[in-house]
Amino acid sequence: MDNSTAVYDARTLGKGRMLVLGFQHMFAMFGATILVPTITGLSVSATLLFAGLGTLLFHWFTKWKVPAFLGSSFAFLGGYATVVAMGKELGMSQMEALPYACVGVVAAGLLYFVLAAAVKAFGVRRVMRLFPPVVTGPIIISIGLILAGTAVGSILSCWWVALIAILVVVVCNIWGKGMIKIIPILLGVLASYVVAAIAGQVDGTAIREAAWIGLPFQWSDTGMYALTTGRWDFLLTAIIAIMPIAIATMIEHIGDICAIGSTTDRNYLEDPGLHRTLMGDGAATVLASLFGAPANTTYGENTGVLNLTRVFDARVVRIAAVVAILFSFSPKFAALIGCMPAATIGGVSLILYGMISSVGIRSLVENHVDLTDSRNLIITALTITLAVGIHYGCDGGALQFGSIAISGLACAAIIGILAAVILPESEKREYSSITSYAEMTKAEYQILLMLYVANIDGKIQDSELAVMLQKADPDTLAKMRDLFARMSEHEVLECIRVNNGRFASKPADREQILVDLRAIVGADERIAPQADYLCATIEKLLV
Repeated sequence: MDNSTAVYDARTLGKGRMLVLGFQHMFAMFGATILVPTITGLSVSATLLFAGLGTLLFHWFTKWKVPAFLGSSFAFLGGYATVVAMGKELGMSQMEALPYACVGVVAAGLLYFVLAAAVKAFGVRRVMRLFPPVVTGPIIISIGLILAGTAVGSILSCWWVALIAILVVVVCNIWGKGMIKIIPILLGVLASYVVAAIAGQVDGTAIREAAWIGLPFQWSDTGMYALTTGRWDFLLTAIIAIMPIAIATMIEHIGDICAIGSTTDRNYLEDPGLHRTLMGDGAATVLASLFGAPANTTYGENTGVLNLTRVFDARVVRIAAVVAILFSFSPKFAALIGCMPAATIGGVSLILYGMISSVGIRSLVENHVDLTDSRNLIITALTITLAVGIHYGCDGGALQFGSIAISGLACAAIIGILAAVILPESEKREYSSITSYAEMTKAEYQILLMLYVANIDGKIQDSELAVMLQKADPDTLAKMRDLFARMSEHEVLECIRVNNGRFASKPADREQILVDLRAIVGADERIAPQADYLCATIEKLLV
């Protein structure tokens, strides 16, 4: 991507333009962020407050470098719904059960710190092997399928209001240009809400009675309140039900950081480091949940704004965070959101929940998960059927073990990971994603390097290096040719970085890569004569 015209210091644009850009980021995240508390029953004001504070906290953890906005996570909707359903079995209302769900999300947020420590100690690729796409993809698919029933139920309250929301979202997303394409959810909500109000479907009493200024949350709605009730059995149930969802959200986080890095042409996994971005996301989620707000996550909507505006300065995102904090102190604004028709929420949710499942499918496709392989097919089948089957087939949407209940998502995540660890992989090993490149042998890596140079320089066809390729093990050569045919240049260069970090004593900057590459290639007596040429060619591409 050509970033020659990109702006990395927004101060050069002036304060006025920076403020406008900040508002644009706020509106980009707005529709999805307020939709989560509207669906779950959590406080809209608290959600905005801790989306803003969480974003600022994330920026502090990441040394103010990553231009990411943290908004409400849809991944935990199934967890909130499950805990509320289990609470109803115990005679609790929705508002009484939600603080316990927040404690479960706090526990999920703490898992980010565990993964961050593991990443710091062992490296990202080694840790990610415990969470392969064949497990995380079906978990994400299951989240959308579990939520689909609530969307349909809301739509039935007034189908034509829901239809307006759906049509506006579709039209804006498919045919919209510029900012219209960035905020289709917000526009769908607004259009449906306005039409419903004109048609007399909205009771505005609460809006008229609400104060203009007030506190964003109440003590009885917070996760901290749930910790004082002494109902430790239900607290433990909520933790078990929600905590495993963090497996999917942490994978999602890594994908979001890679997407932001790709957009801005910066490697945030290295600087400030994945461990720092994980801690920032986890800390924001813990803080929000303690005060009764939804879990936070890095927002793809704002990555779209970065791509649209070509302004990559994190200061602009921090302006959006401050604006969100200011909105959170207006109860009248929260009442305006609370009066939204259920059918409006159902209409946009129908698309959003389907998109959640679609993201899981895309994860399987992009990572080339082979579902003709019996092992992968069994893991996928077990994960989806356990998650969906337990949710719809068991009372309260969970398996009951005494006073402890395990949700379908939790059970699916546990069984999926165990199956991926225990079931043997097929003998024909496939390299399908950057995380799995770390499984290459040294011989395979050397062949891939030679294929790369041979592909970019026609002169190599007549050299000794071409002869070396012909002498390579036929099966290994065929396997690496197949892999190379599916790789982009970015993936090849990332593979070089990954494997130099494995086979050499030091990972990663450009100069060290070249030093280590020369040592790795030169270690093979057959390839050593071509080491200088090979390294010199790759050096040009690492600039």
